[in-house]
Amino acid sequence: MQTRQLGTSGLEVSAIGFGCMGLNFGYGTVTPEAEAIDLIRAAYDLGVTFFDTAEVYGPFTNEVVVGKALAPIRDKVVIATKFGFDIDPETGKQNGLTSRPEHIRKAAEGSLKRLGIDTIDLLYQHRVDPNVPIEDVAGAVKDLIAEGKVRHFGLSEPGAETVRRAHKVQPVTALQNEYSLWTRGPETNGILEACEELGIGLVAYSPLGKGFLTGAMNKETPIGDNDFRKLLPRFTADAMQANEELVDLLKAIAAEKKATPAQVALAWLLSRKPWIVPIPGTTKRHRLEENNAASEVRLSLAELSNIEKAAAAIAITGDRYPEHLMKMVGR
Repeated sequence: MQTRQLGTSGLEVSAIGFGCMGLNFGYGTVTPEAEAIDLIRAAYDLGVTFFDTAEVYGPFTNEVVVGKALAPIRDKVVIATKFGFDIDPETGKQNGLTSRPEHIRKAAEGSLKRLGIDTIDLLYQHRVDPNVPIEDVAGAVKDLIAEGKVRHFGLSEPGAETVRRAHKVQPVTALQNEYSLWTRGPETNGILEACEELGIGLVAYSPLGKGFLTGAMNKETPIGDNDFRKLLPRFTADAMQANEELVDLLKAIAAEKKATPAQVALAWLLSRKPWIVPIPGTTKRHRLEENNAASEVRLSLAELSNIEKAAAAIAITGDRYPEHLMKMVGR
């Protein structure tokens, strides 16, 4: 697989990364540890060198699995994790956001231990804490970088002005934002402009619309009570039916390209900027192979123009998060 640099930081990663969250968090199922480890190592064998996790996934257990899987190839991969939630260490209950400097240090130490590594390659603030100045957050991570415990600083779902303030204290290597053909906020909220201006890479999470853009879901698809998509406005039956128009567009293009809808969706993202890296996740080997093969799909200028025109005529139904979670993004 080809590689990309996240902005001007010098951090080089595979053009498509692997989002590890869904292996044991978020979708109502837990992949047996041995199977999860095998899948992560299969991703590496297919060329993936960029793996994304977070302390809140599990909580905590996702980092443990990722650490075990990558231990034999630690020096050949980039590991990203995140802090920012107040998690009870005994019960795993989330008690809101916290990015106090003392908490950041404690969270980083915990992640290092669970991952079994000496240095976190890329440490993100998972969500901006409105009660802690972003300058204090950046300063805390800057201290960890000086101590050799972290290499690069990132932010997830920040506002563009927050990015600029943080960057003045500690250069930001990457922003992690939801970005896909049905979530195009970074194009209009100033995030892409900030990345271009400051030399920051964009890591696109949920690049396949949490599975919807693969074409494998429709209004009849059952969503379990423990699957967080049950809470998302875009995954009601009515919204999925309305949004099938976008999937139909992807299917039509995929048929012409002899590809799959997922591959077209990922290829579209890769075409946007050379410093954008999508991190699709999966629990299935054949989906992993499909996603990684998207790096070989090329969309011509004419095809990209046609996608833009067709997508512009499609109104996406439903917010990407319920109201209380939408308040946590873009701060």
